[in-house]
Amino acid sequence: MGNADDTYASSNKLGHGGGANHRVVIPPPQPFVKSLKNTLKETLFPDDPLRQFKNQPPGKKFVLGMQYVFPILEWGPRYTLAFFKADLIAGITIASLAIPQGISYAKLANLPPILGLYSSFVPPLIYAIMGSSRDLAVGTVAVGSLLMGSMMGNVVNANDDPKLYLHLAFTATFFAGLFEASLGIFRLGFIVDFLSHATIVGFMSGAATVVCLQQLKGILGLDHFTHATDVVSVMRSIFTQVHLWRWESAVLGCVFLFYLLLARYFSKKKPKLFWISAMAPLTSVILATLLAYLTHAEKHGVQVIGELKKGINPLSIMDLNFDSKYLSGTIKTGIVVGIIALAEGIAVGRSFAMFKNYHIDGNKEMIAFGMMNIAGSCTSCYLAAGPFSRSAVNFNAGCKTAVSNIVMAFAVMITLLFLTPLFHYTPIVVLSSIIIAAMLGLIDYEAAIHLWHVDKFDFLVCISAYVGVVFASIEVGLVLAIGLSVLRVLLFVARPRTLVLGNIPDSKVYRSIDQYQNASNVPGILILEIDSPIYFANSNYLRERISRWIDDEEDRLKSLGETNLQYVVLDMSAVGNIDTSGISMLDEVKKIIDRRGIKLAMVNPGAEVIKKLNKSKFLETIGQEWIFLTVGEAVGACNYLLHSCAQKLNSDESEKYNNV
Repeated sequence: MGNADDTYASSNKLGHGGGANHRVVIPPPQPFVKSLKNTLKETLFPDDPLRQFKNQPPGKKFVLGMQYVFPILEWGPRYTLAFFKADLIAGITIASLAIPQGISYAKLANLPPILGLYSSFVPPLIYAIMGSSRDLAVGTVAVGSLLMGSMMGNVVNANDDPKLYLHLAFTATFFAGLFEASLGIFRLGFIVDFLSHATIVGFMSGAATVVCLQQLKGILGLDHFTHATDVVSVMRSIFTQVHLWRWESAVLGCVFLFYLLLARYFSKKKPKLFWISAMAPLTSVILATLLAYLTHAEKHGVQVIGELKKGINPLSIMDLNFDSKYLSGTIKTGIVVGIIALAEGIAVGRSFAMFKNYHIDGNKEMIAFGMMNIAGSCTSCYLAAGPFSRSAVNFNAGCKTAVSNIVMAFAVMITLLFLTPLFHYTPIVVLSSIIIAAMLGLIDYEAAIHLWHVDKFDFLVCISAYVGVVFASIEVGLVLAIGLSVLRVLLFVARPRTLVLGNIPDSKVYRSIDQYQNASNVPGILILEIDSPIYFANSNYLRERISRWIDDEEDRLKSLGETNLQYVVLDMSAVGNIDTSGISMLDEVKKIIDRRGIKLAMVNPGAEVIKKLNKSKFLETIGQEWIFLTVGEAVGACNYLLHSCAQKLNSDESEKYNNV
């Protein structure tokens, strides 16, 4: 077959077997510094935020820069009275939800209830100036509050030293904001992408379950309760205090929980009545407060909030505690709650942006979240984010811009200045009912069922996160889910797919014979597609897998009595990059194939791949004439050679016969 190969090699300078020859181009060499710069730019700046500054005068660049940092300067000049009317209604509506939720969620974090109102005043103002979402409603979140209470409880006990606990909560919020802003400034938002959809569904559902169980303390009117969050500890704490259960508190809690769930049911049935569900928490607080005041419920075993200090946020910058004794715990808490707040907030913002057909910048959101939490930590606030329930109410209320957050903040400010004494008799049990009603909406069993039908591994990640949170701790569930997600990514890299391609009848198209039943093998030619970049992590696997494919194909041809395997074609269209281990692997495959008397051809390697193959001299080893642009061209060339060999063989046999 050597003569035919020589004939082909010379003819290939003009065309594959007389046909058109579309040669794969080797890109010109690029300086290392320039290549590194392009790689970093693509990794950290895929959206190219500086493109709008090109070819602009200095004054225009300054204006564009200010608009980029403070998006309110971009849409503010176009703001209209009609927008304000819509935002005013939306802002008042979400304020009615933010006030009872803020008080409730602060209790989840083992913090004074007033901090929930503080955290619904300053952070929304910062976000309205720096955020890029029109629909996100900022404030405290249940999962973040529970996570902070759980993790900070491991550093210091809130009951033993409430002042120190409060200061460390401010410090953890500061670190959460610093971490969030750093991710945005250094364009490291892709880190949050490791929290997959399945991870978030499982984690949120597990955390919501834990939150609901924790609220049984308030429903049953218990004074002492476990600080652990796992279901076993919670149930043990409940059933070892059966004699301390207060039926008055339980009846009141169940009544208001039924009312809240009923309001949500009607709002879901008729979306135009969303305001019923939105106003239900505030009306519950008002009715429960009046009932407790008129019946002196605190004398009958119903716990009340007590005195709330009047006035807006006092400064807390001097209360930040950077003592080395507690520093590692507060940093750890800040990073974990910061990641969770970002994941939830950005996911919620993008969901509503999709409905209104506009784009939000993930890195801008991170900076906005970070700055509002840094400012919040200095003004007596704890972790703030963009909760789904509040944002959904904001969206349904018809908000137009982030001004709805400003309206909500001013409504909270009025409450802080004048209305806090009215909450003195608010029963804690009604706050527990509000939290349970909100959390039941986060247990997304429908999403889990969907994951089961679509992707079993994603379902496993989801269930692992849920079980880890419910039966171990929030941190364990989160680490377990992220670990499984990362393991899946590593498996994709370490065990990439290799497919055998066949020809679709009456075409020059080649597709997987497993997917397309009518695709047929090409006699004497094995076509393999590699579906991943080739790195050190998968090079050994690919070498062994390619060898197995060759063995299997030779066995198949022998069993059918067909032509022996003559060519192996590697389709490398999906191979975007390769390292030195991958090049060594290809070199070994070439030697294995040569020993079997088979010829290797390659199809459409990417620019980075062909450049490295050229620098490593592998192209000289394989022969550049054996690099093809399409699978069709490669198969055509191989068939041409097979045909030439057959003709030559027939000619030799005929000549031998004539001589005899």
